[in-house]
Amino acid sequence: MIHYIALIHKEPNSIYGVSFPDVPGVIAAAETLDGALSEVAEALAFAAEDWETHSGTRFPAPRSLDALHADPQFSARAQ
Repeated sequence: MIHYIALIHKEPNSIYGVSFPDVPGVIAAAETLDGALSEVAEALAFAAEDWETHSGTRFPAPRSLDALHADPQFSARAQ
């Protein structure tokens, strides 16, 4: 089974959002954390269906947490 690292976002007076560092532009969102998390698999599956057609690239493979930490772009955005 493939596992993508997910980042959970929540600002005051907003809904919960879940994004994926390895899959830019793909998000799941809902009023509750449970609701947002329940949308994750569907959001990734939907994006994967047409990814190559729209981007011209293969659907990104997931990286480990160590690999993400070693990525300067990810580390800068995570600060």
